[in-house]
Amino acid sequence: MFTGIIESIGSISKIESVNGDARFTIDTGKLDLSDVKIGDSIACNGVCLTAIELGSQSYVADVSGETLSVTTLGGLSLGSSVNLEKALRLQDRLGGHLVSGHVDGVGEIISIQQDARSWRYQIQAPIALAKYIAAKGSICLNGISLTVNKVDGVNFDINIVPHTRQETTIKDLQIGSKVNLEVDLLARYLERMLSAPQDETQSSVTKELLAENGFL
Repeated sequence: MFTGIIESIGSISKIESVNGDARFTIDTGKLDLSDVKIGDSIACNGVCLTAIELGSQSYVADVSGETLSVTTLGGLSLGSSVNLEKALRLQDRLGGHLVSGHVDGVGEIISIQQDARSWRYQIQAPIALAKYIAAKGSICLNGISLTVNKVDGVNFDINIVPHTRQETTIKDLQIGSKVNLEVDLLARYLERMLSAPQDETQSSVTKELLAENGFL
């Protein structure tokens, strides 16, 4: 699990092809690896990757063909900048929101406008994900925990404050850039609970019950 609070901007220093999959070597920049061991998870642009080798300022991770095909990692090249975050520890502050590192789909930047000292980005989400995105709800974009400002069909707006723009790769995005999206975990589980067939062995959670208790 992660929080969506980016700890460092890293870069891709090596890409190897291994039997149809890929192996990335990632320079970790200012990320402190002193408490990381082989087998630990580090999110790379919002994708949970397992460290199989460690250097003093780098780690190596295998990336499956499936991950390459359903995230933006397949489009990375040598020197590409990436957002990095180590896995959450139970005693850590939850500064963003709970993020699994399992990308739900790829969106596209369709508009970028300066808004006072901040920047407003509009992203087009895949149709299948649009129903999970709500105004003032949380979304993870390239590993960054963000608040949705506005929703218009499959499009949604986010506001990027100067600190987030400076400390993440979002400043490198342009109109047409593809981004990894992970919707809020609660939205996915609520849909599953509400759509599952009701019988005596299943939850009695209903839309009416959620509405009565202020969740809808």
